[in-house]
Amino acid sequence: MIATKRAYDPSEPSDGYRVLIDRIWPRGLSKARADVDAWEKNIAPSEELRKWYQHDPSKWKEFKSRYLRELRAPAARAVLDDLVRRARHGRVTLVYASRAAEISNASVLEQKLARRLSE
Repeated sequence: MIATKRAYDPSEPSDGYRVLIDRIWPRGLSKARADVDAWEKNIAPSEELRKWYQHDPSKWKEFKSRYLRELRAPAARAVLDDLVRRARHGRVTLVYASRAAEISNASVLEQKLARRLSE
């Protein structure tokens, strides 16, 4: 099972395997409070894409397309394969910092991983 959760929300045992999916550590959040099992920068949007997008809703469709292309890279695919394997045996929570979850990389990853789990 795949879930998403904001990094600033308290962790819970039911979160299962918690993985931070942002390239930059969430501002003002200690590592202890974040309580993540892994920080997977290889599945975060590139620095260039992140700076271009800036969570501008008018760029959402193009961001999603570009981000999905980035996720085809071998390093990203290896991480995605691992997350799918883990999700088949328990809950994986994608942890992100954005306030706009519905137009964030977390939304794209959640959908992509859910599709792979249903195959």
